[in-house]
Amino acid sequence: MPALPVLLAALLLLGAVPARASCSDPAGPGVDWRRCLLDRRDFQGADLTGAILRDTSLQRSDLSRAKLVGVEGPDARFVSAILTEADLSQANFRSADFSRADLRGAKLTNADLRLARFFNANLQGADLTGANLAGVDLTGAQLTGATWIDGAKVCGEGSIGVCR
Repeated sequence: MPALPVLLAALLLLGAVPARASCSDPAGPGVDWRRCLLDRRDFQGADLTGAILRDTSLQRSDLSRAKLVGVEGPDARFVSAILTEADLSQANFRSADFSRADLRGAKLTNADLRLARFFNANLQGADLTGANLAGVDLTGAQLTGATWIDGAKVCGEGSIGVCR
C-alpha cells in the first residue's frame, strides 16, 4: 500500500503541468503552435508576440502587419507567405524557410536567422539591423532598400542576393 500515496502524489504533480495549446487555438500572444499545419491561413495584423512556432508550417499564409516579436520559430516554414510590414524583431527563426515569401517592409531587428532560407524572397525595405545572418541563403532575394545588419547601410537598387 505505500505505493498508493506515491502514485497519488505523482498524479497531482502531472495535473499541475500546464497543458500545451493545440493547433486549433486562436491566434494570440504566447500561443503554442509547435509542429502545427497552418497553411493558407489569414493572420493579418495578428499579435503572436512570444508564440512558439517551432517546426510549424505557415506556407502561403497572410501574416501582413502581424506582430511576431520574440517568437520561437526554429525550422518554421513560411514558403510563399505574406509578411509585409510584419514585426519579427528579436525572434528565433533559425533554419526557418522563407523561400518566395513577401517580407517587404518587415522588421527583423535583432532576429536570429542563422541558417534560414530566403530563396527568391522579397525583402525590399526590410530592416535587418542586428539580425544574425550566419549561414543564411539569400539566393535570388530582393534586398533593394533594405537596412543591413549594421543599421547604417541601405541596400542599393538592384541588390539581389547581396546587399550592394
